[in-house]
Amino acid sequence: MLLLFVGSGCAALIYEIVWFQLLELVIGSSTVSLGVLLGTFMGGMCLGSLLFPRYVPAREHPLRMYAFLELGIAVIGLVVLFAMPLVGAVYTSWAGTGIASILIRALFASICLVPPTLMMGATLPAISRFVETDVEGVSWLGFFYGGNIAGAVVGSLLAGFYLLRVHDVSTATFAAVSINVVVAGLGLWIASASPYTPPAGSGRTTATALPGSWTVYVTIALSGMTALAAEVVWTRILSLLFGATVYTFSLILAVILVGLGIGSSLGSAMSRGLKQPRVALGWCQLLLCAAIAWTAYMLTQSLPYWPINPSISSDPWYTLQLDLVRCLWAVLPAPILWGASFPLALASVSTPGQDPAKLVGGVYAANTVGAIVGSLGASLLLVAWIGSQHAQQVLVLVSALSGLLMLGWGVPEAEGRGVAKVAGTAVLAAAAIVAGLMARGIQPIPGMLVAYGRYMATRLGQADVIYVGEGLTASVAVSRLSNGVLNYHNAGKVQASSEPQDMRLQRMLGHLTTLVPPHVKSVVVIGCGAGVTAGAVSIDPSVDSETIAEIEPLVPKVVSTYFAAHNFDVVRNPKVHVNIDDARHFILTSRQKFDAVTSDPLDPWVKGAAMLYTEEFFDAVKEHLNPGGVVTLFVQLYESNTEAVKSEIATFFKAFPNGLIFGNTSNGQGYDLVLFGQVEPTRIDVEAIEARLRRPEYAPVAQSLREIGFESAIDLFSTYAGQASDLEPWLRDAQINHDRNLRLQYLAGLGLNLYDAAPIYSDMLQYRRFPEKLFIAPDPVMQQLRDAIDRAPGRMP
Repeated sequence: MLLLFVGSGCAALIYEIVWFQLLELVIGSSTVSLGVLLGTFMGGMCLGSLLFPRYVPAREHPLRMYAFLELGIAVIGLVVLFAMPLVGAVYTSWAGTGIASILIRALFASICLVPPTLMMGATLPAISRFVETDVEGVSWLGFFYGGNIAGAVVGSLLAGFYLLRVHDVSTATFAAVSINVVVAGLGLWIASASPYTPPAGSGRTTATALPGSWTVYVTIALSGMTALAAEVVWTRILSLLFGATVYTFSLILAVILVGLGIGSSLGSAMSRGLKQPRVALGWCQLLLCAAIAWTAYMLTQSLPYWPINPSISSDPWYTLQLDLVRCLWAVLPAPILWGASFPLALASVSTPGQDPAKLVGGVYAANTVGAIVGSLGASLLLVAWIGSQHAQQVLVLVSALSGLLMLGWGVPEAEGRGVAKVAGTAVLAAAAIVAGLMARGIQPIPGMLVAYGRYMATRLGQADVIYVGEGLTASVAVSRLSNGVLNYHNAGKVQASSEPQDMRLQRMLGHLTTLVPPHVKSVVVIGCGAGVTAGAVSIDPSVDSETIAEIEPLVPKVVSTYFAAHNFDVVRNPKVHVNIDDARHFILTSRQKFDAVTSDPLDPWVKGAAMLYTEEFFDAVKEHLNPGGVVTLFVQLYESNTEAVKSEIATFFKAFPNGLIFGNTSNGQGYDLVLFGQVEPTRIDVEAIEARLRRPEYAPVAQSLREIGFESAIDLFSTYAGQASDLEPWLRDAQINHDRNLRLQYLAGLGLNLYDAAPIYSDMLQYRRFPEKLFIAPDPVMQQLRDAIDRAPGRMP
């Protein structure tokens, strides 16, 4: 039975990761969407644990019911996989904005997640009826819970490091379904060989509740709340320190689950010999104050200052080993205590004669309700409202309150002669004071950590962080170097800056978008960043309407305050509208069509960013273009690898077979790229664009180009680096990034500490040929352009 629960937990985590990925593609990856998904998932499990003992009679064989639940999960897992395209189509036709949008997102998440999660939540209560509610039986219930968590560890690592990295969501789903079927088959086989005698009275419990049981349910609910809230806060901080890749999130989740599994096993073993489990539960909560304070100290005052340079090793697996050790060192103590609390809570409210399913269902539901409040509260309110420092202080105080409640009111008089009585009021008061001091000692997250993340130790003293903000989806910062250069930071790295090479790329992205086509009136800018690209678009006199799709509300505020001089004060421009939503959701649900879309999202190795680089997304963008419309896309070469760059370019060219590449160099070497796509074959009239730049109304555009080193249209187009037909041999082994595999985020996640931009660009230029049919210009101008392209830097000897 314990092994069955290991398999069940493994399948459940694979499903959770796959379903979240599929549904994020449909309802978006904004904080609201993720909150809806998480609340629905955990709410379904809570309902399943509560409803099973109420509606399934105890006369049914527990193992047989458990097996049927596993089969049901497998069937619905397949249905969700194959029905998701239909769900997505229906959703995008209904989706709106505001409260209505949130309700529709919740409706579709419920349709997909509630049926299987109801069954998942019912599995532990179902199998619990095979044991008695004596000391031995309750201990086994804790071991079942621990086994389920052990399986979840395997599932999270299997999905994050193999199934989704090498295969796709279909293969991952089939693997989970296979595990469900094997578990169900074994369950039915064991049931056939294991006699079961239903309890007298159709399983109705005749036991009376122990005095003070309500305190146990409140305590385990508060324990679940602090556990999930801490996971949200710590994952955000660790993603800055390690890099916000899919591997980092899988690693953090695995470490937390390992701690829960260890704690659950220890708590189950302890509960067999404990006469006063409520006392142990109370002290577990008090010890959590120290454990939370320990992790808070490690994450803000210790680990960021370890003398580590991630770029020393070119092998990402060495870095992952280091991150695993650091994560275990900083995070493990608290999950052990949270894990131990569950079996101790079971032992605290169990009495002989109880329906085991009702016992487990009640405790599990209380813990899950707390977890829902903690996860949603931390992600939607606490961090953005009061910051991670104060959020962790609140968690320490809540843990102290939970422990004092248990020790002060939860221990019956009969147990009062034990440890709780000896501790007395003075000891509890001292514990409260110590908890308060621990909370007070938690420090704010360092600005340099928000700015430079994993490279903080190597960048100390090199910049002044002049702004730090913790928003709904990300922590952002602005820094100023000694030479006056401003940097905008997100995901623990520089995302945009006023450095010459960055200004050139950002303005190239904007100006190529509006200058190449003859008429561009409406433009969508994906990702606000420092606002330089959006600003370059906004000053083109032909543009009447510009929409910036930005997922983090803090970014436009920061940009408007700090980068207005570099972005033409774009956020305050009356023809610019800022839409706070993830760009994919905005494009898919928009009823409008546009003349141009330019995309400058987060690095593709950031978890979730690859959704903006899939063939399906590019096809959706095409459908929202007016005839002659254009799409431009930023592609970084630094902090990446050849495989990821090839995937980005090849996927773009699949959607735009006539696509072009323009290169941006730094110190004569490759740095980053602009991809340019149109449905129709692109023709660039060089003289017409030059004439436009000489017109008075285009003076701001011409000046903007001069500021980045382009004196003429020939200078701008000398950055031409190739087209789809040229690069076919180079891209032959490229992996296309699809919605169903998001291959790019796994490829890019292995290259975030690499700096191979120069060789990647040089290798790509070997395939460049002068495009005879692309440019329109008189022969002398064409020859000048040919010479300029040949002289353009980037080739390595």
